[in-house]
Amino acid sequence: MRYNLNVTIDKSSGFCFGVVYAIDMAEDILDEDDYLYCLGDIVHNDEEVLRLKGKGLRIIDHQQLQELRDEKVLIRAHGEAPSTYELALNNNLTLIDASCPVVLKLQNRIKNAHDDKEQILIFGKHGHAEVIGLQGQTNGDAIVFQDIAELDTRTLPNKFTLYSQTTKSTDKFYQIKDELLNRGYDVKANDTICRQVSNRYEELEKFVVDYDKIIFVSGKKSSNGKVLYDVCKKYNSNAYFISNAEEIDENWFNLNDKVGICGATSTPMWLMENVKTQLQNL
Repeated sequence: MRYNLNVTIDKSSGFCFGVVYAIDMAEDILDEDDYLYCLGDIVHNDEEVLRLKGKGLRIIDHQQLQELRDEKVLIRAHGEAPSTYELALNNNLTLIDASCPVVLKLQNRIKNAHDDKEQILIFGKHGHAEVIGLQGQTNGDAIVFQDIAELDTRTLPNKFTLYSQTTKSTDKFYQIKDELLNRGYDVKANDTICRQVSNRYEELEKFVVDYDKIIFVSGKKSSNGKVLYDVCKKYNSNAYFISNAEEIDENWFNLNDKVGICGATSTPMWLMENVKTQLQNL
């Protein structure tokens, strides 16, 4: 059966500039060298990581970094804690720093606030690479929380400064700020959410309502992907999350459906193009 689907890719989806910057830097080096080490997945998308591994990118973790000597290592867009730079110095490693400028600016703000003896709370995902780098600016003193319910069991100082991981929901951040103020805390709130990411919420809201079905393409590790998929689902209940074209189920579709494809800030355009081709062949 031919479904004759009318398929459109959302023009505002795909890599944010921070990811583009890191991948361009990696590819420039791999064009000249046979290999390049990268500390952690360069992007939270398995398909893109596989493509770059094919070009010679070698993904290592922090434990493997400790064993490395006299090599080049790429720091991905999420940024790193100061301890990583110290280790690189001790092991004679050349760091290719592709930290996103938005993340670097936030790291500096948190470091300065910590140096000024401010108590710091960070709204972010536990264990996320960016959050580990942010907490590292405070020698691990900052309190990290994913949800305000986590703070119910914590003893908080009366006065503190609130920051956010750059890819969190703006609405959620302000809800948390208001709730903490209502609880009587003296909160100095810093909205440090990347506008290139937060603008996508509004763009997606407008995009998804025009289609019978929405295919959202993202790596399963992408926290940004989870948030953006929730936006899709909220405004179009016929939204489906996939990581690659092989996960498409033709039972989702009806004849002549209008299908919109969108993705996370870590989803490569070539992957969404593959998905489009697969859908047009159904």
